[in-house]
Amino acid sequence: MKALIIGAAGATGKDLVEVLLQDPGYTEVVAFVRRSSGRVHPKYSEVVTDFEKLEEVSNAIKGEVWFSCLGTTLKAAGSKQKQWQIDHDIPARFAGIAKRNGVPRAVVVSAYGASATSKVFYSRMKGKLDEHIASLGFDQCLVFRPGFLLRKDTDRASERIMAHALKFLNGLGLIRKFRPLPTSTLAEKLAKAPKAFGSGKHVIELDEIFRV
Repeated sequence: MKALIIGAAGATGKDLVEVLLQDPGYTEVVAFVRRSSGRVHPKYSEVVTDFEKLEEVSNAIKGEVWFSCLGTTLKAAGSKQKQWQIDHDIPARFAGIAKRNGVPRAVVVSAYGASATSKVFYSRMKGKLDEHIASLGFDQCLVFRPGFLLRKDTDRASERIMAHALKFLNGLGLIRKFRPLPTSTLAEKLAKAPKAFGSGKHVIELDEIFRV
């Protein structure tokens, strides 16, 4: 199975690439990146992409499944408008080209609480993207809605504090549904999902991800 991925430079994306390369069920992995990573692997290739001009690489958006791990924070984006462009508009355009080119499966990393009608900006943005991709009619559309993601060797103090707090509460048997999800674990579930689920749309909520 040939896999396409956007967001390969992020924590989840990097882990997903590693999992896909190790999985014999994936024969080819193509990452669409802003700049080359220098990675060398017989199954791996990169398409250096100007994400504002996706049509320029449309001929490369062909395969059996595409994964979206693309996302940023409001702080990193600098504004809500820029975050919307990165988290919503780019994946939406990529999805449209993938569908047009006959890619049958879509696997999207969304967020806990995503809803197109939410009053919370981030949740509404993710929810609208989920609805848009589902409306395109992929043979299989898998939407993952993780909660707090635990990045390996994170340099963000807030993430470390939140991870310790959740682990402490989980140890007391509290809010187990919200236990931290390592990006490496999420990547394993993302890679497994196209083979584990049937056709149609499937929304994999936070407490279900660990059971995939």
